[in-house]
This record gives sequence, C-alpha cells and structure tokens, in this order.
Amino acid sequence: MSIALLSCLSALIALATIGAPIPLSMIVSAIIYLAVKGQDLGLAAEQIIQGIYDSFVILAIPLFIVAANFMNAGTISARLTDFCLVIVGRLKGGMGHVNVVTSVIFAGMSGSAVADVVGMGKMSIDMMIKDNRYPLGYAAAITAATAVIGPIIPPSIPMVLYSIVSDASIGYLFLGGVMPGLLMAAAMMLLNTYTAHKLNVPLEEPVPLRQVPGITFRALPALMMPVILLAGIYGGATTPTEAAAIAAAYAFLVAALVYRALSFSAIRTVMHDSVRSSASVGLIIGSALIFNYIVASENIPAQVQQLMKGVEISPLMFMLLLNLFFLVLGCFLDASTIILVIIPVFIPTVKALGIDLVHFGIVAIVNCMIGLITPPYGVLLFVLNAVTGIPLKVIIDAIWPWIAVLVVCLLALILVPDIVLWLPRQFGYVG
Repeated sequence: MSIALLSCLSALIALATIGAPIPLSMIVSAIIYLAVKGQDLGLAAEQIIQGIYDSFVILAIPLFIVAANFMNAGTISARLTDFCLVIVGRLKGGMGHVNVVTSVIFAGMSGSAVADVVGMGKMSIDMMIKDNRYPLGYAAAITAATAVIGPIIPPSIPMVLYSIVSDASIGYLFLGGVMPGLLMAAAMMLLNTYTAHKLNVPLEEPVPLRQVPGITFRALPALMMPVILLAGIYGGATTPTEAAAIAAAYAFLVAALVYRALSFSAIRTVMHDSVRSSASVGLIIGSALIFNYIVASENIPAQVQQLMKGVEISPLMFMLLLNLFFLVLGCFLDASTIILVIIPVFIPTVKALGIDLVHFGIVAIVNCMIGLITPPYGVLLFVLNAVTGIPLKVIIDAIWPWIAVLVVCLLALILVPDIVLWLPRQFGYVG
C-alpha cells in the first residue's frame, strides 16, 4: 500500500469516526491523496464534473426522485391503500398484507425505499395499530421491511447507480429485479400470516362489492404509471432516462389534474425536496467518482483479481463470501457508497469467474437494501422514527424476523440465478 493511499484511508476513517458525512469525508481524503501524490488538486473537481456530465444515465436519478415526490404529494397513499384492501384485505392478517402489497405497487413508481417509508409509512402503521390489532413495534417493523422492495422492483435508483459502475444494461437490470421483488413480498406475506395467526388478529371488515369498481377507478391513474414506464422501455420507445422524464411528467399531471392535490405551494415544496435529494445523491456520486479514480490509480481491482487467482474458489463460494462481507458493511455504510465504491473493486473478479453481471448486480442491490434496515446504521429505521415518532428501540426489537426472512430470500437468489435471469431472458438477454 502506497503512502498516498494510506494517508487517504487514514483521513477517511478519522473523518467518518468524528461524524463527518461520508461523501464529504471521501472528497477530503481524496484531495489529501492527490496532495501526497504530488498531483494537481484540481483533478478532484475535474473527475467529479466529467464523471457526472458525461453520463446521460445519471439524469434518470433526479427525474425518478421528482416522480416519487409528486406521487407522494398527490394523495396516492390513501387510494393505493383502499385498492390493496380490496385485493388482500379479506385474508388473515389483512392489514399486514395491505402493507406489503402497497409497497410492491409503490415500488413501481418511486425507485426509492426512503420515498416508500415517507409516502406510505405513517398511514400504514396507523391503520395496523387501530383498535390494537397489531403491536406498535410489529407495525413499524413490517413497514420498514416492505420498503426494502422499493428499489428492487423497477424503476430503481440503486440499479441506475450499479449500471454506471458495471456497464450492465439498465433495462435488463430492471427486468431482473421483478421476480426477486415479488419473492421478497411473498416471503414477508408468509411471515405476516404466521404472525397474524399467532397474535389471533381479527379479520378485516370486507369491502362491499359495490364499492370495488369505484375504488379501482380512483386508483387506476396511479397504477398506470409503472405500466407506462416499463412499456416505454421494453417497447423500444424510450431509453430508461427518457422514461424517467415521462414518469416525472405523468406523476405531475396525475397529482395536479386528475387527483387535484397540488397547490402552487405544494409544487414548490416538491421541487425543493427533489433538489435537496438530488443534490445529496449527486454528492455521493461525485465522491465515488474521485474515489474510483484513486482505486484505478492504485490498480486495486487488478490486485484483487490477482489475489483471487491464487485462491481456489468457486463462483458460488465467492458469491456467498462476498455477500456476507456486504451484509457486514451494510451495518455501517450507506447503500450508495457500497454500490459506487466497494462493488467496482470486485467487478473484474466477477467477470473472471464467469458470474453474470445482471445476476450479481441484483443480488448485491438486494443485499445493500437489507442494510437499510440493519442496525446500527439502518437508514430506514431512522427515517421511520422521524416520520412517526416511534422510538428506535421499539422498531429495532421487532425488525429481526424481517431481516432473517430477507436474508433467506437473498440466499435463494444466490443459489438459484434463474430467479433473477428468467425474465430478462424472455426479453432477449443472453448474458
């Protein structure tokens, strides 16, 4: 390890330890690397600017954020909840199932787990704890866990980020996330059914059949968004970035004209929040770009690949060990940081072992999303605490069964690649 890299890593660890934001810590430590190396310090800004402006795909991220925020502001939560009550409300553990199915549908609109929690979290929890049907901790835990589905079912911001660092097709990544997302939803519904029987949760009042057409009609404009989005991409009419722009425009029109839920003040708030969120993601991407320059300069991927050549390891064992490593990292690092900085180091080895990049990407993203609910760093737990006021201890005490279920799903994805690759192959994927 060179002195420059050692100085860089020491600065990064020191800054992160005192609580500095990870992206800023990465940029500062990268500048220290350049200074010790004797290179132009302006190279940091150059790498960030060129990396962001040379990638058309990155534009999809703020557009998906805008679309999700307009949908959140457009009273969609109540309409989707009513629609899901029609579908699964009659089952044992009905409100828990509604929570899961609502997250699956919302996942097709937002691409963000945080947007799911902010948009649906409080309403879902309030409905579950009404009349003491479910314990507060259980309602909060299932809400956090189901939000993990958000970035797995397309569209997905983490998949866009992974595509940037791996050159894997965004379209095939989006398709690859559908079956894993549904698998995760089914597993969580099974756990909810078991818990509902254990707690002897009463059945929900069935929705009268005469109300079903009206409820479906009111939810239909929102339900059409993922259909329009995916039809545009896989019909060949749009690129994923263009589809993101269409999604943002459609979300605005639905919220403003169909649901009439947007005032000028609300539009200003949505755009303000979207700019803040986009800037936050942009800062993470920028810090990752300069850090990836350091990784390339130090030839770390080649060193890792050379190290792996001296070790007899099968692709399956490599996937299992690497995912165990990612699960541990997820307890302490943001998902975007893992995707943009850690994963690129292993991409050459993944290719050398003949592991499919779409399969690896979906598995890695599911792993990173589990990290969103894994203490002590689980971001969704903190967001849910901020949105609902439920104490963190209550949420953390109840989250472990859901983490276990999601880890089992992750193991299934590793052992059975066809869960990920079957749907992309139906659309011509030959990887």
